[in-house]
Amino acid sequence: MAVICVDAGTTMIKAVGYGDDGAELVVERRNTTVRRPAPGHAEQDLTEVWQAVAAGVRRVLERLDAPVSHLALTAQGDGSWLVDAAGEPTGPAILWNDGRAASIVERWSRDGVLDRAFRLNGSLTFAGLPNAILSWLREHDPDRLARSAASLTCGGWIFARLTGRPAADESDGSAPFMDIRERRYSDELFGMYGMEWARPLLPDLRGDDRRAAPLTASAARELGLAEGTPVVLAPYDVASTAIGVGAIDPGQACTILGTTLCTEIVLEEPQLDGDPSGLTVALRGRYLRAFPTLAGGQVIDWACRMLGLGDDPAALSALADRCPPGADGLVFLPYLSPAGERAPFLDSRARGSFLGLSIDHDREHLARAVLEGLCLVIRDCMAASGARPVELRVSGGGSASPSWLRMLADVTGVPVVRTADAEAGARGAFLVAAVATGRAASEREAADAYIRPGDVFDPDPARVARYAGAYEAFLTVRNATAAAWPTLATLRGDV
Repeated sequence: MAVICVDAGTTMIKAVGYGDDGAELVVERRNTTVRRPAPGHAEQDLTEVWQAVAAGVRRVLERLDAPVSHLALTAQGDGSWLVDAAGEPTGPAILWNDGRAASIVERWSRDGVLDRAFRLNGSLTFAGLPNAILSWLREHDPDRLARSAASLTCGGWIFARLTGRPAADESDGSAPFMDIRERRYSDELFGMYGMEWARPLLPDLRGDDRRAAPLTASAARELGLAEGTPVVLAPYDVASTAIGVGAIDPGQACTILGTTLCTEIVLEEPQLDGDPSGLTVALRGRYLRAFPTLAGGQVIDWACRMLGLGDDPAALSALADRCPPGADGLVFLPYLSPAGERAPFLDSRARGSFLGLSIDHDREHLARAVLEGLCLVIRDCMAASGARPVELRVSGGGSASPSWLRMLADVTGVPVVRTADAEAGARGAFLVAAVATGRAASEREAADAYIRPGDVFDPDPARVARYAGAYEAFLTVRNATAAAWPTLATLRGDV
């Protein structure tokens, strides 16, 4: 028997076919479009995303030689994917990296709501979470809210199309309305945000005992699978990816080098004290403290365009390798998202910059500074977690670059480990589904059986010492530059 797992990311849908022994047999990828109809907006067409999933699954099925025992699903998280009572979209999905609700979040911050909510929820609200998006719609598009019966996530939307059952995995439901210790929606949190009216829009939470549902007849025809095939809703992508690289036990850490740079630490209990930052995600018997930035792989794409490298991240790494560590004093702040930044700090006005430029700097200095800046953000997230992991497991498109991974090991000071799997998110969904269908007793057992070892990049002691100073300089430069962000926002007309 074979298994098909779907990882519906922000810019790409991946469908992976696995053999009965867990080997990756087929990987099919479909690009999806993120539309930005106005400054700060980030949207996707729900139907386009579903069609990409269906096409990917059909193509994988065509290339498999064995019947499919079950289908597993993970997807991008956060945002608001609104549907009506019939399950049809009431408009485009508003994504996790959308910034239109920034002023609402800033108001909650001034009023102390964000701090109080963090003590119960463990996540720091940003503009791309459902509470902010739904509040913005209530002010600016109440007609759409009136036509909507449920606010789903991407995974919930696809699961509903597959099974006819709107739902949210506990990981998807963790922020912003869950009492993270009780693992249930909290009336107190709805009250803090003044959003009691939004409670009926939230889908049913599905824990580990309710992950699977049968494939409907209509979805089966569209995908080419048998009606009734079990569909397993795995945790959303940042959590499934952590599972997929083997970061399962408390104290383990991983980073996704993808559209977001998401650094994650596995915890036994949520951390609800200290400065509010990042997200807390509920998982089976544990928690994930996640620091997903608003800009990651898109910074790489931007740098390639600006430096005339086309669509070739490998060329950026090769160019950076021609420059010594430290880029001759050039510091890059990689806050390029139009929505600002959300981790490890929250500021919708944050913007990127190069500091220390002179005519002595060339293209290789810029390339080096960009990759170092992204690595220093990951170190910053690790510092915010308070954890001291002995290794950092990595996944995502950036993990294909040995040069970048060596740099990351030097900047963080810990060995960087990548698995042999091409798609860690789909692998995580495979492991969760193995437990949900009875093939494994636990995710640790499944990981030990099915995760293939890969490469290890050890830090160079001399470079670790050098980058320790570079990290302090990075923080100093950021703190000084942040004072100008409100002025720059005024120049942009952001008020």
